[in-house]
Amino acid sequence: MKKCVNMLIVVLMLSMTFALTGCPSQGEDPLKESQDDRSNLPADEKPVIYLYPTETMVVNVKLQYNGVLDFTYPEYSDGWEVTAYPDGTLINHSDNREYSYLFWEGRGPADYDMSRGFVVRGEDTVDFLRDKLSFMGLTPVEYNEFIVYWAPKMQNNKYNLITFQGAAFSNTAELIIAPTPDSVLRVYMVFKPLKSPIEIEEQVLTPFDRTGFAVVEWGGSKLQ
Repeated sequence: MKKCVNMLIVVLMLSMTFALTGCPSQGEDPLKESQDDRSNLPADEKPVIYLYPTETMVVNVKLQYNGVLDFTYPEYSDGWEVTAYPDGTLINHSDNREYSYLFWEGRGPADYDMSRGFVVRGEDTVDFLRDKLSFMGLTPVEYNEFIVYWAPKMQNNKYNLITFQGAAFSNTAELIIAPTPDSVLRVYMVFKPLKSPIEIEEQVLTPFDRTGFAVVEWGGSKLQ
């Protein structure tokens, strides 16, 4: 009888130990890991910001981003403060170094309208981007940097559905710039690889009137 009682006590102790270790500790959110995992969200890749004032001036740039920043260059610390020159050269005040543009990448929710755009053969990517980016107002320096980053990610696909989502992107990533620029162009390409062409309404693009203190930004995202 005594032996049975001892065995019963052991079983009860093991059951209590399992129950305690199987429960989350007090104050621990069991959903935290899944909430923090943004790997399934589309990446906002290489948005770069060029500043072209009409005269040398100090410019403050803040980004209100509905997402998580993965990397910035120069380092973003509650904003960037730079001395900007008319040729686009930037001197970052926090490290006193020279930069060509402000760079950031992140991941966040997106709501893109893919009902209008362009279906382009992968092998035609470079020509397509050069034509459209130039039409929208990027300079050769700007669109060439765009192309050398994005074309290698697109040209080996049989086809790509390509759209430009500047307005939707601005809703997710708002730029606050002081002094206020006279003209702002935000070119944000979203593309989706295709195995075969599809019928889609062509997107109407608008050329950019680059006047006064101009700010230009480009970036993009790939949808699966």
